[in-house]
Amino acid sequence: MLKNNKNTICAISTPTGKGAISIIRVTGNDCLKICNKIFKKKIPRNEPNTIHKNKIVHNQQIIDEVMVSFFKNPKSYTGEDMIEIYCHGSLFIQNKIMQILVGHGIKTAKPGEFTMRAFLNNKLNLTESEAVCDLINSENEAAHNIAIRQLRGGISNEIKKLRQELIDFVSLIELEIDFSEEDVEFADREKLIILLENIEVKINKLIKSFKYGNAIKEGIPIVIAGKPNVGKSTLLNCFLNEEKAITSSIAGTTRDIIEDKININGYNIRFFDTAGIRKAKGKIEKIGITKSLEKIEQAELVIYMIDVTSKKSMIEEEVKNIKRKYKNKKIIIVGNKIDLNQNNNSKSNNNIISISAKNKKKIEEIINKITDYVKSKNTEHNVIISNTRHFECLSLASNNITSAKQGIENNLSQDLISIDIRSILSNLGEIAGEVSNEDILSNIFSNFCIGK
Repeated sequence: MLKNNKNTICAISTPTGKGAISIIRVTGNDCLKICNKIFKKKIPRNEPNTIHKNKIVHNQQIIDEVMVSFFKNPKSYTGEDMIEIYCHGSLFIQNKIMQILVGHGIKTAKPGEFTMRAFLNNKLNLTESEAVCDLINSENEAAHNIAIRQLRGGISNEIKKLRQELIDFVSLIELEIDFSEEDVEFADREKLIILLENIEVKINKLIKSFKYGNAIKEGIPIVIAGKPNVGKSTLLNCFLNEEKAITSSIAGTTRDIIEDKININGYNIRFFDTAGIRKAKGKIEKIGITKSLEKIEQAELVIYMIDVTSKKSMIEEEVKNIKRKYKNKKIIIVGNKIDLNQNNNSKSNNNIISISAKNKKKIEEIINKITDYVKSKNTEHNVIISNTRHFECLSLASNNITSAKQGIENNLSQDLISIDIRSILSNLGEIAGEVSNEDILSNIFSNFCIGK
């Protein structure tokens, strides 16, 4: 699959099933020559980037009236001659056209083969190719925006800059190796240390962005926590607009983690309703509380609920304790049961959002807080990575930077320092496909849909 051969390939590029219109793609050096055998009117090669009304004919029978676009190499998605056939979305018509094309010697495309050819023909680098897949699979506005940034070369441009600076230095170090008998030093070690530290800062920033980027793809985890019977399950039901969690006046009704995903203002949010946090009264409840505490540690954001019918001093003490315990977590304090509150604690302020989950009052204030937080995280990172492969390559590069710095500080030989720096270059180059192997590429493109 990874050989950039001259086979002409075809595939249905629209989703499986019938619809008004279906698109069949054909790419390869012989695509125009072969496709002209099945069109009633031949498409001239000297008219690229045009659309033609045509008919597909087989055994003197008209199969369908179609629109055909022709793209001449290298100005096409794949970098090869490419044709797109827009036919009616009948399953019979789609399959019949594919059979006719295959009958004329065109091979059926493998998953991701169109984008793979774009990569091999230098129309896209590897991160941009992966971004195509992410774009196809994006389920919300935030995931779509990250994929678009990647497709426009966000991470690849950043990596390219880092690699070029290192290449200049490693060239000088290897020049030293060539003149080792002369005992000369072309690469300033202090400047190299500074360069490595600057690159390390940038790489670690990208690594840090992965947690957010991955959360955007999978859903940002938000935990609803608090003491028993404060209304956690009722609030979850408010968010989901359905009776997902069982609610009752009996404290400790929720024993296990209840999870569900919704879209809030273009972001996928994964809500977790947890068991009430208190001193456990039984083995089962203890397990539930332990799970709750673990989930809080894993959460991107915590909605901590309190009962506003409690004494003011107790509320203040509870808020103080939870902020101290989870000082490194973003916490939204929510005071519930304002419909029952007889005290003067019902007004929302900067510290507490007061609501009635039962009556669905002021729930939008929590939603606005969640949205503001997610947006602030989005602007925190200029470039966001969401791909596990990129994260692994960057982590290896970071480790090799540490090793290179230690080697310089310990006055190791030029060849050993050179090995570490070349490892960094290899790690970074692997991200954009400048350094790659067949297994990695096969795995990446196999995750694509057929026809993409």
